[in-house]
Amino acid sequence: MRRYVVALLICWSNLNVSPAQAQAEPSQPGSSCRIEATNYKGWGAQQLSNRWLKLIVVPQNGGRLMQVIFAGHPYLFVNPKYEGKYLPPDPSRWFNYGGDKLWLLPEGNDDEQHWVGNSDLLDDGPYAFRKVSEGQECEIELTGPADPQTGIQIRRTIHLDADSPRIRFHATMQNKSGHVIEWSMQSVSQYNTADPSAPSQGSHNFWTFTPANPVSSYLNRYHVRFGPAENPAVAVRDDGLFALHYIHLAAELWLDSTPGWLAVVDGDSQYAMVERFRYEKNETYPGRASVIFWMNGPETRLSSQGEPSMTSGGDGSPYYLEAEVNSPLVQLRPGETRDLDTEWFPTRSGSEFHGVEDAGVVIHPLQATHLQTGHIRLSGSFGVFFAGRLVAHLYDEHGGSVGTMPLTQVDPTDLVVLDTELAPPAKPSRISLHLEDANGLDRGSLQEVKVEDVQVGAVEKH
Repeated sequence: MRRYVVALLICWSNLNVSPAQAQAEPSQPGSSCRIEATNYKGWGAQQLSNRWLKLIVVPQNGGRLMQVIFAGHPYLFVNPKYEGKYLPPDPSRWFNYGGDKLWLLPEGNDDEQHWVGNSDLLDDGPYAFRKVSEGQECEIELTGPADPQTGIQIRRTIHLDADSPRIRFHATMQNKSGHVIEWSMQSVSQYNTADPSAPSQGSHNFWTFTPANPVSSYLNRYHVRFGPAENPAVAVRDDGLFALHYIHLAAELWLDSTPGWLAVVDGDSQYAMVERFRYEKNETYPGRASVIFWMNGPETRLSSQGEPSMTSGGDGSPYYLEAEVNSPLVQLRPGETRDLDTEWFPTRSGSEFHGVEDAGVVIHPLQATHLQTGHIRLSGSFGVFFAGRLVAHLYDEHGGSVGTMPLTQVDPTDLVVLDTELAPPAKPSRISLHLEDANGLDRGSLQEVKVEDVQVGAVEKH
């Protein structure tokens, strides 16, 4: 009798599992992440890692996150000129090590309310390192020296879970002076734009995206802070996305983007990084910009006689692009703090890009079509942020649920290409594609679309 009951249970289970589910589950991480000392290009560094990621942090060099390696792919620019070196801060110079760091805004030398930049304590001072946790979740804390010039001390935590490649940052600036100060904190990430097959040349298929503000304060929905006003590398697409195609020419573009994300897409390697932040709509941003992009390259200059010339740039014009996320400007009384929280999601990409959703990026938009057989054809391609499975949520014309259907297992290291047929229990009018992680947690939608009727005379694919 016991064997009979077990057999019935197995049959019932198989009836309720799609062919995609019946495949072997992807191997899960060893339920841990690690923090360990390492040597990176000659630097004494700390490495956070799980089965997807390696994060390389160099505390001595301004607390930089020097490199992010996802599935073997390195994202950030590391300046070969300074590899393995530490140079004491020198405000008369700038040592551009590369990587990701924190700066202040507004920049300039107009008065004490502007940050001059260069190699000061904030940019290059040694940061104290502390391991906060390790195992199911990894977290480190980096604390910089108090800067007497700006009155600011910066503290930053970097967090990595064991079960996903999501990276979480929590940055805090504190007023260590005895008077009121006003600053904005800025996350500055230098992405490597060199051609992997020819490092002495720039990539021709490197892009960044962020939603342009439909009611922007800027004339063209973006502001050219530096570089040519008419730049063929810059466009606001018909779908409302600001698109920047990297070229080796210095330019700085400011955007008052509000949805709270930017994406960096390498079309050749087919890797992408999404940076998320929270836009504070009732706050004041420096120059109204929440997002800034800088393309490094030769600079166009005018002489005192008005003659144009092209310079090589202050650092020899290596190939990189900066993605910068700003916090609002805030007045801090002595001892007060202000935070900036951001999240990074490394994933795969393709030759197209159509936006960021809760659970990933859209490469080829989702399409759903009723077939004459009563089935629904689903197609599209995506990069996902979490490992787990895709589930189709089905809705009727009144918005009522008509069920869910599991589709396929997914992992952030693989492109997700859908081309399948569903046999739904009813005739849905809408489908939303959700991602459930390995723990069964719904991570949100990849896309929601109406189900279109098949065209008359169209040939169905079997």
